[in-house]
Amino acid sequence: MGPSAASAHRGIAAGHAAAPRLQGTTADARWLEWLFIGVSWAFLALVLLVPLGAVFCEALREGLRAYFDAFDDPYAWSAIRLTLFTAAIAVPANVVFGLAASWAIAKFEFRGKTVLITLIDLPFAVAPVVSGLIYVLLFGMTGWFGPWLASHDIQIIFAAPGVVLATIFVTFPLVARELIPLMQEQGTDEEEAAASLGAGGWQTFRRVTLPNIKWALMYGVILCNARAMGEFGAVSVVSGHLRGKTHTMPLHVESLYNEYNFVAAFAVASLLAMLAVATLAVKTAVQWRMQRELQDSAEP
Repeated sequence: MGPSAASAHRGIAAGHAAAPRLQGTTADARWLEWLFIGVSWAFLALVLLVPLGAVFCEALREGLRAYFDAFDDPYAWSAIRLTLFTAAIAVPANVVFGLAASWAIAKFEFRGKTVLITLIDLPFAVAPVVSGLIYVLLFGMTGWFGPWLASHDIQIIFAAPGVVLATIFVTFPLVARELIPLMQEQGTDEEEAAASLGAGGWQTFRRVTLPNIKWALMYGVILCNARAMGEFGAVSVVSGHLRGKTHTMPLHVESLYNEYNFVAAFAVASLLAMLAVATLAVKTAVQWRMQRELQDSAEP
């Protein structure tokens, strides 16, 4: 047997020896894959799907008539209206802030930039109850601005403005935090090219920047809206729990539950759950659309 034949024989033998190891590695990887998938689904079923199913089961325990009777209540409709009103103000306000902050942070260098980024993350570090207490300290009857507000017959705490302000505070990082990394990754080349062609600031933003960030912006809006409608801690502090006046849907659910009106409580909670599911569906559609656009742009 010549040297080349011997080398070939050794290569074949090595290949046969490596094949079981490769197959074993593939089998281990597949086993781990199914293990992780199973653990993920089991965890989601335990902490999400089972409680969510329990909410709807309890809401429908006494039938559809009792379920819909829970909404035949002026307090329930007041809570729904205030929740939608709060979200309708908080979300656009946070969109304006998120666009301005992300544009400034990603496109410009200025003194205090690090401080601004840190302050944007503040609501993530502060408990919602503490943020509500901050507004009580500022605008309450004995707060810093309380006497001046009272003298001008302006009420913020224990009124709808306090609910809106507390909701804006806990949700304002959500839009900005979706836009800042994307705009930093995109850089300033396209904006500089547009400026060199004579485009103004607003024209550059509308025709260059906004199309590049539209899906991230929509994603941030969806998250902000979901948090605004479901916020409890901060709103609970500033609302005063005035039924029919400052109750949002989460607070209304708490009041019904404390009164042992479980069917009505779970009925309103199921409406919040359906809004959350709808938000999740829209978020998934946005993610799918964003991935499709990225794939299309990557194709030659």
